[in-house]
Amino acid sequence: MTAERGGDRSMKAPGAGPVPAERPRGVAVLRLRGHDVADYVWEPDLPPSTSPRPYLHPVRTPAGTTVTDAAPDSHPHQLGIGVAFPDVGDRNFWGGRTFVAGHGPAWLDNHGTQRHQRWLRRTSTELTHTLRWVGPHETPLLAERRTIGCRWISETAWSLAVQTRLTNATGEPLPIRSPAALGRAGAGYGGIFWRGPAVTGGARVLSPSGAGVGHVHGETTPWVAVTGTDAGTGVGAGSWTVVFTPGDKATAQDRWFVRARDYLGVGSSPAWDEPLVLAPGETIARHVVLVIADGVLTSGTAAELADIARPAP
Repeated sequence: MTAERGGDRSMKAPGAGPVPAERPRGVAVLRLRGHDVADYVWEPDLPPSTSPRPYLHPVRTPAGTTVTDAAPDSHPHQLGIGVAFPDVGDRNFWGGRTFVAGHGPAWLDNHGTQRHQRWLRRTSTELTHTLRWVGPHETPLLAERRTIGCRWISETAWSLAVQTRLTNATGEPLPIRSPAALGRAGAGYGGIFWRGPAVTGGARVLSPSGAGVGHVHGETTPWVAVTGTDAGTGVGAGSWTVVFTPGDKATAQDRWFVRARDYLGVGSSPAWDEPLVLAPGETIARHVVLVIADGVLTSGTAAELADIARPAP
């Protein structure tokens, strides 16, 4: 297997649909049952202010409805599904403005970049590669191994697993912080994050505790679901649901960041309101599984799909 950016673009997993021979440079495509279900932009061309990083977009339901957004006008640094933190050792790996304690959001010249290193596995249903998180002066801060996998669940749903292992690549303790840890109440974001698309008539947030953001934002819960209808379609068409569930015990202890006003966003947050400090060489691992489904699902169906998609303990 060729490890670097050329790779073998014809590789496929058993049972997966055929992979076209040519792909756009820097994009890998996940494919199930003959359908392109997600593009992984592993070598993006983005301005430094966005904290350039690999991301998944578009991600599509089995019927082809897109359930992600990337670089919208209001938040050009929010990119589909990816891994991002607003503060890693005082460097911004989220993009946009940096929250400064006692001051508020400010534009700083502190944006980092996640750089692809090499492929470890690249098929139509699984992608594994190594990355280096570097600061604005190319100072290495984190070494990452990331795995993205997909599998078919039914004619109307499939699952997307995102796993990350982050290792402190410095010789010093390395703090990872959210704005909440610096005094911005409720802003505990940072980690594996999904930016949702524009919807018609608003979206609905579901969880085991009830419907609405207030039941799940800042809480731990076995699953979260967001349902909506594509803003570019008529009422009743292009409806979708995305279900989020922790893929391991460590991630299950993290709180959820959930936003449904102004934009749709869901993330699992390892450093909600206290810094997560990695010792030199220390590694943390996180794993979130998403179910991408057609239609507006009930809480009961969302819970069933979360159970199906969640890895066995």
